[in-house]
Amino acid sequence: ATGYLAVDLLAPRVPVTLELDAHLFQPLPGAGAVHAVARTLKAGRAVSVLTVDFTDGSGEPLAVGSASFMAAPDPGLTMPAEALRQAASEDPGERLTVPFARRALCERREPGVAILHRSDEGMNASQTVNGGLVALAVEEAALSAARPGASVASLAMRYLRPVRLGPAVATAAVIAGLARVEVRDAGSEDRLAVVATTRTFDG
Repeated sequence: ATGYLAVDLLAPRVPVTLELDAHLFQPLPGAGAVHAVARTLKAGRAVSVLTVDFTDGSGEPLAVGSASFMAAPDPGLTMPAEALRQAASEDPGERLTVPFARRALCERREPGVAILHRSDEGMNASQTVNGGLVALAVEEAALSAARPGASVASLAMRYLRPVRLGPAVATAAVIAGLARVEVRDAGSEDRLAVVATTRTFDG
């Protein structure tokens, strides 16, 4: 939701994620609809800050979050017309037929390590790995080192540089349910791309 709003705010420039966080009130139900409504907190010349509220089908609050974006430094990068139409559409699209991580080519390599493979579908308009998919790698790394049945309760990310080549390798160190996660671009000399923290609900 915040990504679509950022596209609208910064169009035709390409938005770049700087920070992203999400905090759940309780574990999400295993089925049902989740609605996300984003709004602008600040639309500055350099950085825009957005917030998002998540509710279930009956309007009960599920989670809150926020994100900050800037326009890609290269003014020649612009959003494709199809992406602009999608951001303006209320059509949720087709339901996934496989788990999201599998569809995104994100796999748990070992406890505390998740690999997000580069794919054409996972690239953004600036030809770097989509920031939301990097967040998926952070979540998978943290959960792979957590107790069985755990789910993410909170997530806070700082994007330091884009993942250009991939794969993105997320490594989590977990103590008492709190994980510190680093994401590195394995194809770019393992450069640090993202630092994050997560906390989990027990299963």
